[in-house]
Amino acid sequence: MRHLDLTLPTAAENLALDEALLEEAEAVARPLETLRLWEPDRAFVVIGRSSKVGIEVREQACREMQIPIVRRVSGGAAVVAGPGCLMYALVLSYELRPALRAVAEAHQFVLNTVAAALEPLAPGLRCRGTSDLCLGQRKVSGNSMRAKRTHLLYHGTLLYDFPLDLVGRCLAMPPRQPAYRNARTHEEFVANLPLEAGTIRRALTRAWGGNEPCPDWPREMTARLVAEKYSRDDWNAAGIH
Repeated sequence: MRHLDLTLPTAAENLALDEALLEEAEAVARPLETLRLWEPDRAFVVIGRSSKVGIEVREQACREMQIPIVRRVSGGAAVVAGPGCLMYALVLSYELRPALRAVAEAHQFVLNTVAAALEPLAPGLRCRGTSDLCLGQRKVSGNSMRAKRTHLLYHGTLLYDFPLDLVGRCLAMPPRQPAYRNARTHEEFVANLPLEAGTIRRALTRAWGGNEPCPDWPREMTARLVAEKYSRDDWNAAGIH
């Protein structure tokens, strides 16, 4: 598996790169799997492909804090990212892993692999709900996926030193909640992993066998996706009401 540890300057560029890695894999006539790790240097809100900004996000508060709101290509609800939140993305091949064509199986495979890598370092880490990782009853990782013809993109967050109060300041209560949340506020629901970023990076790289460097990432496709999608209000603010 290729390993790309790369953070681009803006939220739009980083989300575009995740999608570009998926499209790159779709374009070649062979399996092309990648593990990407990155961490933004400023906070931003990421909404799901079908999210309604006006329902899930505290827009006025985000404007006042100058926190951008961007839409990802995968599903799920809104999350807040920034320094102290390690982001990962996996492009996985259906040819190599045919069981992942079942969505529930894809969630379980990826999350169980991540949990197995980190649980010895963070005892009690386990999967909860559809696509969460939790320490006890508190969420430390939210995840989502995008399936294509030959590959899927699975990406998510890993909180380790994040200002947790920022979640409630940026996000409204989500319209859909897993049963284990029990209507808890964001502050009562989320937590940080008791780990350092380097420790998490090394554990994930070992778990996924990310031993092949990826110097030639899809720069042109990333730039095109930024221009045509991720920098545009008609993409990021679609479904605002």
